[in-house]
Amino acid sequence: MKKIYIVGGTMGVGKSTVCRILKEKLDNSVFLDGDWCWDAHPFQVTDETKRMVMQNICFLLNQFIRCTAYENVIFCWVMHEQSIIDEILRGIDGSNCRINVISLVCREEELRERLLEDVEAGKREIDVVERSLLRIPYYEKLDTIKIDTNGKEPDEIADEIMSI
Repeated sequence: MKKIYIVGGTMGVGKSTVCRILKEKLDNSVFLDGDWCWDAHPFQVTDETKRMVMQNICFLLNQFIRCTAYENVIFCWVMHEQSIIDEILRGIDGSNCRINVISLVCREEELRERLLEDVEAGKREIDVVERSLLRIPYYEKLDTIKIDTNGKEPDEIADEIMSI
């Protein structure tokens, strides 16, 4: 049975890093970062682009699920609303899969510190800090497995996900 790991969390919590590690630790795995399905300039959020990105994500996930070369499908994205998760779950064929929906969470202070390091390194713009911090409470309301990332290395978090 294939395993699907759907990993959400606010910006800066470590989703992409953890999922890349997870891909290396799991045999026959493939990783899709939802941001890759919506990498445009200028970045535009409209009803049309939101529909498009969801279709892109579901299409690619279904292709990975159908491909016999992969036993583990890993997906991450900022999914701060249950409706986003539900739409993805409705759009994929998980009938012969074990699906784990996970939210990575951490304290406000730790997230601020991580994001400011990224800003200083030129990886993010300063406006991401406040936007990301505002979304922290949303994750507690989601029907997901919560993994606390406070004080943990990405490798540790990947191991925790694999133990689910």
